[in-house]
Amino acid sequence: MTRPAPRVDGWTLLWLALFFGVLAWSGWRPKDRLTWLLEVAPALAGLVALAVTRRRFPLTPLSYWLILGFSFVLMVGGKYTYAEVPLGDWVSAWLGWPRNNYDKLGHFLQGFVPGLVAREVLLRLRVVNGRGWLYFVVVCFALALSATYELVEWAAALVSAEAAQAFLGTQGYVWDTQSDMFLALVGVNVGLLTLAGVQDRQIARLEGGGRHA
Repeated sequence: MTRPAPRVDGWTLLWLALFFGVLAWSGWRPKDRLTWLLEVAPALAGLVALAVTRRRFPLTPLSYWLILGFSFVLMVGGKYTYAEVPLGDWVSAWLGWPRNNYDKLGHFLQGFVPGLVAREVLLRLRVVNGRGWLYFVVVCFALALSATYELVEWAAALVSAEAAQAFLGTQGYVWDTQSDMFLALVGVNVGLLTLAGVQDRQIARLEGGGRHA
């Protein structure tokens, strides 16, 4: 039986207003237009996926807000390029780091957010039996996603060395690819260890007919 369309309430409108507001700011005179398109593409793809699935498979509020936060990080990185985000420069100057590490925040969240979203989908569709196997599969998913993104970056480097310099944001760090995947691994584990209980409670409310926000 088809699930009735969730009501477009104030929280949904706020979510959309924040998403498109930050997107518009990000797209206004970015550092490099091609890099901006490459960086915000995952956020736009996520928005389309959420719109398509909202009626038949609405997610928990936790997942929606985590996706929004991750989208903000992508949009900020797209506007300045990851190697030149002012926040990263400020933190690097404060801590004495030799490079702008804003991109590392993005890769940490690349494990944290998709991992928790994958966990919700696997739980609700009952794809995996046992919480131990669920944890293992989610971690594997996050690492596979991170590795896939690194392959996309490699492909960008092959197509256009100039665009790749801004898109990859390696800043001369020879272990950039490996550290990106490691941070995704850390991110997914932190997410599972800190928010699994919150997610379980929200799933129980959602499947029990609780109000979607």
